[in-house]
Amino acid sequence: MQAYLHKILPFLLLPVGLTLMLLLAGLLLKRRALVWLGLAVFWLSSTPILSNLMIRSAENWAERRPVSDMPNADAIVVLSGGRVTAPGAAAVSEWGDINRFFGGVELFKAGRAPLLIFTGGWSPLEPKARPEGELLVEHARTLGVPAKHMLITGPVFNTAEEAQAVAALLSKGSAKASVAGRKPHVLLVTSAFHVSRAQRLFERAGLTVSPFPVDFKVSAGSERGLLEFLPNAGALELTNKAWHEMYGRLYYAMRALVQ
Repeated sequence: MQAYLHKILPFLLLPVGLTLMLLLAGLLLKRRALVWLGLAVFWLSSTPILSNLMIRSAENWAERRPVSDMPNADAIVVLSGGRVTAPGAAAVSEWGDINRFFGGVELFKAGRAPLLIFTGGWSPLEPKARPEGELLVEHARTLGVPAKHMLITGPVFNTAEEAQAVAALLSKGSAKASVAGRKPHVLLVTSAFHVSRAQRLFERAGLTVSPFPVDFKVSAGSERGLLEFLPNAGALELTNKAWHEMYGRLYYAMRALVQ
C-alpha cells in the first residue's frame, strides 16, 4: 500500500494532477479564473524555457566531472535507475538510465574504489521482474569487472531503502574490516537531479559521500530561441521530474524533523 501511496499522492501536486484539479474545481464552482489558472499551469509547465530552468535548479547547476577528479573511496555505489520489461514472451529487460551504470563502471576501471555496489531496484508494480542490480552485475562482468569486486543489495523500493541497504552491506565481512574505526566513504553515482536527496539520505545512513552526478537532462550546447516558448511533451516530462524531486526532498526533510 505504501508503494502505491508514493506514486498516487505526488500526482496530485505535479503539473498534470494540479491542472486537472484546477480545471475540475473551476467547472464545479463555475469559476472561470480557476480554469484559466489550470491552463496556465499546464502551458508554462510544458515550455522548455521553464522546464530547463527547473531541472537545472533541481540538479543544483552541477557539471559532469571527469573520473580523474574524483577521490579514492571504499566503494562505488550505483543507484537503480529503473528498467523496462519489453513486450514479448522473452520479457527482455531494457535500460532505463544507462548513464548510471557506465558511470559506475568507469569509476571502477579508473581504480577509484575496490568495490562496485549495485542496488537491487525493485517495484511492487512489476513483482516478477528481477531486481535491477542482478542484471547490472551481469552486464558489468561482460565489461571485465570481476565478480569478486561487486556486491548487490537486496530488493529496494526507494532511495531511503537503498541507503540503508548499502550501509548494511558495508558493515559486514571484509568491507567492514577495511573501514574499521571510521565511516565508509562511497562514490555515489546517480542522476544529477537526484544527487541532493540521495546524498542526504546516504549521509544519514552513516556514510561519507562524494557524489558523481550523471544523466544530465539539458544539453550544454542548447541555445535559446522561439521554440523554447512553445509547449511540448518532453518539456512537461522534465518539469514533472523537477517537481517530483523537490517534493521528495521536502518529504524526507520533514520526516527527518519528526524522527
